[in-house]
Amino acid sequence: MYATERQHQIEELIAADGRVSVVDLADRFAVTTETVRRDLAALEVAGTVRRVHGGAVARARVSTAEPSFAERAGVRNPAKQAIARAAITFLGDSFTGSVYLDAGTTVAAVAQDLAGTARESSPIEVVTHSMTTAHLLAGSGVGLTAIGGRVRGLTAAAVGAQTVEAIGRLRPDVAFIGTNGVSAAFGLSTPDPDEAAVKRAIVASARRVVVLADAEKFDSELLVSFAPLTAVDALLTDTAPAGALASALEEAGVEVHVA
Repeated sequence: MYATERQHQIEELIAADGRVSVVDLADRFAVTTETVRRDLAALEVAGTVRRVHGGAVARARVSTAEPSFAERAGVRNPAKQAIARAAITFLGDSFTGSVYLDAGTTVAAVAQDLAGTARESSPIEVVTHSMTTAHLLAGSGVGLTAIGGRVRGLTAAAVGAQTVEAIGRLRPDVAFIGTNGVSAAFGLSTPDPDEAAVKRAIVASARRVVVLADAEKFDSELLVSFAPLTAVDALLTDTAPAGALASALEEAGVEVHVA
């Protein structure tokens, strides 16, 4: 196989999976790892991929890339809905405490399920800084507290010192956290420092931290880390993590629930 043919196939693999590893590509194409690294270097020069430790990712997965809430709303919906159902199951029918709902499309799916299953016999108090989530739950019968602040248009979430301070005065029983990346070495990360500060405050405040992340977030490292894996109690996802991430989650004592 010519180098150009191999590089074209590598581009297709990255487009489909978002990430490739040097070792896996060497096995797949029966070439040396040095050959694969030359291929990835050529693709990076061409501007189609970005090399990372052990492999390469799509250029769209750079550390500051952040699609809007509207753009993410239609992506991987079956996975998000499955994770949302797992979150409701995780709470259990008899749960009567407080729940913090982070911003993000997967957590918004949880809010939608909660709005449809409000139970007078076991009331739930929800706190959120997400304007989308607050809108979904308003008038649903679920107790709701909305945290204010400057609202980012990209995520429809309140951010800033006022938001962080308000969250710091809370102690929710469970927090469902969204994330842009989950990595063995870098933990949970997101592109925006203001969003990271809010997420960090939620993690610090909650009695139990539950991360909601589909497999697309695995092994991604965005600009700002807001929590190590050791700060997480459980991960609800659509695909079992593998490799270094799986080992790191186990070492950190994180419960992994596959929806």
